[in-house]
Amino acid sequence: MTYLIITLFFIAGMFLFFRIARKFGITDRPNERSSHSETTIRGGGMVFTLAVLVAFILGEVDWPFFLAVILVAVVSFVDDIRQLHPGPRFLAHVMAAVFVLHAIGWEQFNWWWIPFLLIFLIGWVNLFNFMDGINGITVLYALVSLWAFYLIPTLEHDRELIVFLGLSGLVFAFFNVRKKATTFAGDVGSIVMALLLGYLMLKAIILTQNPIYLVLFTVYGLDALMTLAIRLYNRENIFKPHRSHLYQYLVNEWGYAHVQVAASYALIQLGINMVWIYGLGMDDFKWLPFSIFIGMAISVYGIIRWQVVKKTPQ
Repeated sequence: MTYLIITLFFIAGMFLFFRIARKFGITDRPNERSSHSETTIRGGGMVFTLAVLVAFILGEVDWPFFLAVILVAVVSFVDDIRQLHPGPRFLAHVMAAVFVLHAIGWEQFNWWWIPFLLIFLIGWVNLFNFMDGINGITVLYALVSLWAFYLIPTLEHDRELIVFLGLSGLVFAFFNVRKKATTFAGDVGSIVMALLLGYLMLKAIILTQNPIYLVLFTVYGLDALMTLAIRLYNRENIFKPHRSHLYQYLVNEWGYAHVQVAASYALIQLGINMVWIYGLGMDDFKWLPFSIFIGMAISVYGIIRWQVVKKTPQ
Protein backbone atom coordinates (compact mmCIF):
# COMPACT_ATOMS: atom_id res chain seq x y z
CA MET A 1 0.00 0.00 0.00
CA THR A 2 2.88 2.34 0.83
CA TYR A 3 4.46 1.81 -2.58
CA LEU A 4 1.11 2.51 -4.28
CA ILE A 5 0.72 5.80 -2.43
CA ILE A 6 4.29 6.79 -3.31
CA THR A 7 3.70 5.91 -6.97
CA LEU A 8 0.54 8.05 -7.02
CA PHE A 9 2.57 10.87 -5.48
CA PHE A 10 5.09 10.59 -8.32
CA ILE A 11 2.32 10.62 -10.91
CA ALA A 12 0.74 13.70 -9.34
CA GLY A 13 4.15 15.37 -9.27
CA MET A 14 4.62 14.70 -12.98
CA PHE A 15 1.26 16.19 -13.95
CA LEU A 16 1.85 19.23 -11.75
CA PHE A 17 5.24 19.73 -13.37
CA PHE A 18 3.71 19.44 -16.85
CA ARG A 19 1.33 22.30 -16.04
CA ILE A 20 4.17 24.45 -14.73
CA ALA A 21 6.43 23.59 -17.68
CA ARG A 22 3.77 24.49 -20.24
CA LYS A 23 3.00 27.76 -18.46
CA PHE A 24 6.65 28.87 -18.27
CA GLY A 25 7.88 27.31 -21.52
CA ILE A 26 10.26 24.76 -20.02
CA THR A 27 10.73 22.88 -23.27
CA ASP A 28 13.40 21.32 -25.44
CA ARG A 29 13.44 22.79 -28.93
CA PRO A 30 15.16 20.64 -31.58
CA ASN A 31 18.30 21.84 -33.34
CA GLU A 32 20.79 20.39 -35.81
CA ARG A 33 22.37 18.28 -33.05
CA SER A 34 19.09 16.87 -31.73
CA SER A 35 17.74 13.36 -32.23
CA HIS A 36 14.15 14.57 -31.99
CA SER A 37 12.10 16.83 -34.26
CA GLU A 38 9.35 18.28 -32.04
CA THR A 39 9.27 20.65 -29.06
CA THR A 40 8.95 18.58 -25.88
CA ILE A 41 8.69 19.35 -22.15
CA ARG A 42 12.14 19.20 -20.57
CA GLY A 43 12.89 18.26 -16.99
CA GLY A 44 10.45 15.42 -16.33
CA GLY A 45 13.33 13.63 -14.66
CA MET A 46 12.66 15.80 -11.60
CA VAL A 47 10.60 12.81 -10.43
CA PHE A 48 13.89 11.09 -9.54
CA THR A 49 14.53 13.89 -7.05
CA LEU A 50 11.05 13.33 -5.61
CA ALA A 51 12.07 9.71 -4.99
CA VAL A 52 15.05 10.87 -2.94
CA LEU A 53 12.81 13.36 -1.10
CA VAL A 54 10.50 10.51 -0.10
CA ALA A 55 13.48 8.41 0.99
CA PHE A 56 14.77 11.30 3.11
CA ILE A 57 11.38 11.92 4.75
CA LEU A 58 11.08 8.22 5.58
CA GLY A 59 14.59 8.13 7.02
CA GLU A 60 16.14 5.95 4.32
CA VAL A 61 18.93 8.43 3.42
CA ASP A 62 20.90 10.88 5.55
CA TRP A 63 21.23 14.61 5.10
CA PRO A 64 24.61 14.71 3.23
CA PHE A 65 23.22 12.44 0.53
CA PHE A 66 19.94 14.35 0.33
CA LEU A 67 21.82 17.65 0.16
CA ALA A 68 24.01 16.35 -2.67
CA VAL A 69 20.96 15.39 -4.73
CA ILE A 70 19.10 18.65 -4.05
CA LEU A 71 22.20 20.67 -4.97
CA VAL A 72 22.68 19.11 -8.40
CA ALA A 73 18.92 18.99 -8.99
CA VAL A 74 18.47 22.72 -8.43
CA VAL A 75 21.50 23.73 -10.50
CA SER A 76 20.59 21.29 -13.28
CA PHE A 77 16.97 22.47 -13.36
CA VAL A 78 18.08 26.09 -13.67
CA ASP A 79 20.40 24.98 -16.48
CA ASP A 80 17.44 23.30 -18.18
CA ILE A 81 15.56 26.61 -18.12
CA ARG A 82 18.44 28.85 -19.17
CA GLN A 83 21.97 27.72 -19.92
CA LEU A 84 24.35 28.35 -17.04
CA HIS A 85 28.05 29.06 -17.20
CA PRO A 86 30.05 25.83 -16.73
CA GLY A 87 31.54 27.22 -13.50
CA PRO A 88 28.46 26.94 -11.25
CA ARG A 89 27.62 23.53 -12.69
CA PHE A 90 31.13 22.20 -12.06
CA LEU A 91 31.17 23.62 -8.53
CA ALA A 92 27.81 21.99 -7.80
CA HIS A 93 29.10 18.65 -9.08
CA VAL A 94 32.22 18.87 -6.93
CA MET A 95 30.26 19.76 -3.80
CA ALA A 96 27.71 17.03 -4.47
CA ALA A 97 30.49 14.49 -4.98
CA VAL A 98 32.02 15.50 -1.64
CA PHE A 99 28.66 15.02 0.10
CA VAL A 100 28.21 11.63 -1.57
CA LEU A 101 31.60 10.43 -0.35
CA HIS A 102 30.68 11.69 3.12
CA ALA A 103 27.43 9.72 2.92
CA ILE A 104 29.32 6.56 1.96
CA GLY A 105 31.68 7.11 4.89
CA TRP A 106 35.09 8.77 4.82
CA GLU A 107 36.42 6.09 7.14
CA GLN A 108 35.95 3.46 4.44
CA PHE A 109 38.98 4.64 2.45
CA ASN A 110 42.34 6.33 2.89
CA TRP A 111 42.46 10.09 2.40
CA TRP A 112 44.70 9.91 -0.69
CA TRP A 113 41.85 8.13 -2.51
CA ILE A 114 39.55 11.13 -2.13
CA PRO A 115 40.78 13.18 -5.16
CA PHE A 116 40.64 10.09 -7.38
CA LEU A 117 37.13 9.18 -6.20
CA LEU A 118 35.92 12.75 -6.72
CA ILE A 119 37.27 12.82 -10.28
CA PHE A 120 35.80 9.38 -10.96
CA LEU A 121 32.33 10.33 -9.69
CA ILE A 122 32.23 13.70 -11.45
CA GLY A 123 33.44 12.08 -14.67
CA TRP A 124 30.79 9.37 -14.42
CA VAL A 125 28.03 11.93 -13.84
CA ASN A 126 28.98 13.85 -16.96
CA LEU A 127 29.47 10.74 -19.12
CA PHE A 128 26.03 9.48 -18.10
CA ASN A 129 24.54 12.88 -18.91
CA PHE A 130 26.18 12.84 -22.37
CA MET A 131 24.39 9.55 -23.11
CA ASP A 132 20.94 11.07 -22.54
CA GLY A 133 19.91 11.79 -26.11
CA ILE A 134 17.00 9.61 -27.24
CA ASN A 135 13.65 8.57 -25.83
CA GLY A 136 13.92 5.89 -23.18
CA ILE A 137 17.67 5.37 -23.08
CA THR A 138 18.30 6.96 -19.67
CA VAL A 139 15.38 5.49 -17.77
CA LEU A 140 15.54 1.97 -19.25
CA TYR A 141 19.26 1.74 -18.57
CA ALA A 142 18.75 3.13 -15.07
CA LEU A 143 16.02 0.57 -14.30
CA VAL A 144 18.32 -2.28 -15.36
CA SER A 145 21.10 -0.88 -13.17
CA LEU A 146 18.78 -0.42 -10.18
CA TRP A 147 17.61 -4.02 -10.48
CA ALA A 148 21.22 -5.20 -10.35
CA PHE A 149 22.03 -3.02 -7.34
CA TYR A 150 18.95 -4.31 -5.53
CA LEU A 151 20.41 -7.82 -5.72
CA ILE A 152 23.78 -6.85 -4.19
CA PRO A 153 23.85 -7.93 -0.51
CA THR A 154 26.23 -5.11 0.44
CA LEU A 155 23.56 -2.56 -0.56
CA GLU A 156 20.83 -4.17 1.53
CA HIS A 157 20.32 -0.98 3.54
CA ASP A 158 19.75 0.99 0.32
CA ARG A 159 16.99 -1.25 -1.02
CA GLU A 160 14.14 1.07 -0.05
CA LEU A 161 15.88 3.94 -1.86
CA ILE A 162 16.40 1.67 -4.87
CA VAL A 163 12.71 0.71 -4.86
CA PHE A 164 11.62 4.36 -4.68
CA LEU A 165 13.94 5.21 -7.57
CA GLY A 166 12.59 2.25 -9.52
CA LEU A 167 9.01 3.40 -9.00
CA SER A 168 9.88 6.95 -10.08
CA GLY A 169 11.65 5.47 -13.11
CA LEU A 170 8.58 3.47 -14.09
CA VAL A 171 6.39 6.56 -13.81
CA PHE A 172 8.82 8.60 -15.92
CA ALA A 173 9.12 5.74 -18.43
CA PHE A 174 5.36 5.89 -19.06
CA PHE A 175 5.77 9.43 -20.40
CA ASN A 176 9.17 9.01 -22.03
CA VAL A 177 9.47 5.52 -23.50
CA ARG A 178 7.36 6.09 -26.57
CA LYS A 179 7.73 7.19 -30.18
CA LYS A 180 6.73 10.77 -29.30
CA ALA A 181 7.84 11.40 -25.75
CA THR A 182 5.68 13.60 -23.54
CA THR A 183 8.75 14.72 -21.62
CA PHE A 184 12.53 14.42 -21.57
CA ALA A 185 14.58 13.83 -18.43
CA GLY A 186 16.59 17.01 -18.88
CA ASP A 187 19.76 17.63 -16.91
CA VAL A 188 17.72 17.57 -13.72
CA GLY A 189 16.87 13.96 -14.52
CA SER A 190 19.98 12.55 -16.13
CA ILE A 191 22.48 14.19 -13.77
CA VAL A 192 20.52 13.31 -10.64
CA MET A 193 20.15 9.70 -11.79
CA ALA A 194 23.84 9.59 -12.67
CA LEU A 195 24.73 10.80 -9.18
CA LEU A 196 22.43 8.22 -7.60
CA LEU A 197 23.81 5.33 -9.65
CA GLY A 198 27.34 6.59 -9.02
CA TYR A 199 26.66 6.57 -5.29
CA LEU A 200 25.41 2.97 -5.39
CA MET A 201 28.31 1.85 -7.57
CA LEU A 202 31.01 3.52 -5.46
CA LYS A 203 29.44 2.30 -2.23
CA ALA A 204 29.41 -1.29 -3.48
CA ILE A 205 33.02 -1.05 -4.67
CA ILE A 206 34.33 0.66 -1.54
CA LEU A 207 32.54 -1.56 0.99
CA THR A 208 33.54 -4.79 -0.76
CA GLN A 209 36.95 -3.61 -2.04
CA ASN A 210 35.85 -5.19 -5.31
CA PRO A 211 35.88 -3.21 -8.62
CA ILE A 212 33.90 -5.91 -10.45
CA TYR A 213 30.73 -3.83 -10.06
CA LEU A 214 31.99 -1.60 -12.86
CA VAL A 215 30.73 -4.26 -15.30
CA LEU A 216 27.19 -3.17 -14.41
CA PHE A 217 27.80 -0.09 -16.56
CA THR A 218 29.60 -1.80 -19.45
CA VAL A 219 27.37 -0.61 -22.31
CA TYR A 220 27.15 3.04 -21.25
CA GLY A 221 30.82 3.07 -20.30
CA LEU A 222 31.95 1.72 -23.65
CA ASP A 223 29.86 4.04 -25.80
CA ALA A 224 30.66 7.10 -23.68
CA LEU A 225 34.40 6.50 -23.25
CA MET A 226 35.07 5.24 -26.77
CA THR A 227 33.19 8.17 -28.29
CA LEU A 228 35.08 10.58 -26.04
CA ALA A 229 38.41 9.03 -27.07
CA ILE A 230 37.52 9.25 -30.76
CA ARG A 231 36.49 12.89 -30.45
CA LEU A 232 39.73 13.73 -28.63
CA TYR A 233 41.69 11.91 -31.36
CA ASN A 234 39.86 13.98 -33.98
CA ARG A 235 40.64 17.14 -31.99
CA GLU A 236 36.98 18.01 -31.52
CA ASN A 237 35.68 20.24 -28.74
CA ILE A 238 34.33 17.62 -26.33
CA PHE A 239 32.24 20.19 -24.49
CA LYS A 240 30.10 20.97 -27.53
CA PRO A 241 26.96 18.94 -28.41
CA HIS A 242 27.48 16.24 -31.00
CA ARG A 243 25.84 13.24 -32.67
CA SER A 244 28.70 10.76 -32.69
CA HIS A 245 27.68 8.20 -30.08
CA LEU A 246 26.88 4.82 -31.56
CA TYR A 247 23.24 5.11 -30.50
CA GLN A 248 23.05 8.48 -32.28
CA TYR A 249 24.36 6.98 -35.52
CA LEU A 250 21.77 4.20 -35.25
CA VAL A 251 18.92 6.66 -34.71
CA ASN A 252 19.90 9.68 -36.76
CA GLU A 253 21.72 8.10 -39.70
CA TRP A 254 20.28 4.60 -39.88
CA GLY A 255 16.71 5.46 -38.95
CA TYR A 256 16.17 3.01 -36.11
CA ALA A 257 13.42 3.97 -33.66
CA HIS A 258 14.49 5.65 -30.42
CA VAL A 259 12.79 3.09 -28.21
CA GLN A 260 14.22 0.21 -30.22
CA VAL A 261 17.79 1.43 -29.74
CA ALA A 262 17.22 2.39 -26.09
CA ALA A 263 15.72 -1.01 -25.33
CA SER A 264 18.64 -2.73 -27.07
CA TYR A 265 21.15 -0.91 -24.87
CA ALA A 266 19.18 -1.84 -21.74
CA LEU A 267 18.67 -5.48 -22.75
CA ILE A 268 22.35 -5.96 -23.62
CA GLN A 269 23.31 -4.56 -20.21
CA LEU A 270 20.68 -6.76 -18.57
CA GLY A 271 22.21 -9.80 -20.24
CA ILE A 272 25.69 -8.81 -19.06
CA ASN A 273 24.43 -8.29 -15.51
CA MET A 274 22.75 -11.68 -15.45
CA VAL A 275 25.90 -13.43 -16.70
CA TRP A 276 27.98 -11.89 -13.93
CA ILE A 277 25.42 -12.07 -11.11
CA TYR A 278 24.10 -15.57 -11.76
CA GLY A 279 26.99 -17.08 -13.71
CA LEU A 280 30.52 -15.83 -13.15
CA GLY A 281 29.76 -14.43 -9.71
CA MET A 282 30.65 -11.05 -8.21
CA ASP A 283 31.79 -12.02 -4.72
CA ASP A 284 35.47 -12.00 -5.65
CA PHE A 285 37.41 -10.10 -8.28
CA LYS A 286 38.86 -12.49 -10.86
CA TRP A 287 41.42 -10.84 -13.12
CA LEU A 288 41.28 -13.40 -15.93
CA PRO A 289 37.50 -13.47 -16.53
CA PHE A 290 37.34 -9.68 -16.08
CA SER A 291 40.19 -9.06 -18.54
CA ILE A 292 38.73 -11.45 -21.12
CA PHE A 293 35.30 -9.85 -20.75
CA ILE A 294 36.61 -6.29 -21.13
CA GLY A 295 38.69 -7.28 -24.14
CA MET A 296 35.73 -8.95 -25.81
CA ALA A 297 33.40 -6.06 -25.01
CA ILE A 298 35.78 -3.47 -26.47
CA SER A 299 36.35 -5.62 -29.56
CA VAL A 300 32.65 -6.20 -30.20
CA TYR A 301 31.79 -2.55 -29.67
CA GLY A 302 34.68 -1.44 -31.89
CA ILE A 303 33.68 -3.75 -34.74
CA ILE A 304 30.01 -2.73 -34.56
CA ARG A 305 30.85 0.96 -34.43
CA TRP A 306 33.35 0.69 -37.29
CA GLN A 307 30.80 -1.11 -39.47
CA VAL A 308 28.03 1.38 -38.62
CA VAL A 309 30.16 4.46 -39.26
CA LYS A 310 31.75 2.98 -42.37
CA LYS A 311 28.38 2.23 -43.97
CA THR A 312 26.71 5.47 -42.85
CA PRO A 313 25.67 7.58 -45.86
CA GLN A 314 27.80 10.72 -46.06
